[in-house]
Amino acid sequence: MPTYVYETIPQVEGEPAKRFEVRQSMKDAALTQHPDSGQPIRRVPIGGTGLMGASSTSSSSSGGSCGTGCGCH
Repeated sequence: MPTYVYETIPQVEGEPAKRFEVRQSMKDAALTQHPDSGQPIRRVPIGGTGLMGASSTSSSSSGGSCGTGCGCH
């Protein structure tokens, strides 16, 4: 079962969003409320290996755009 990252949607200006993880089936609908507090939440898209694998391969040979060869791009 995959783990998804969610964050709270601040209700007051200046309130920071809080991130947390939830293990749930891919068939389950995305959560809309925090399981404990009921505060509104949204799923945070996190990059997978598809784009990272393609981009890090091409940038690592040239040292990457940050110049350190770290593969962060």
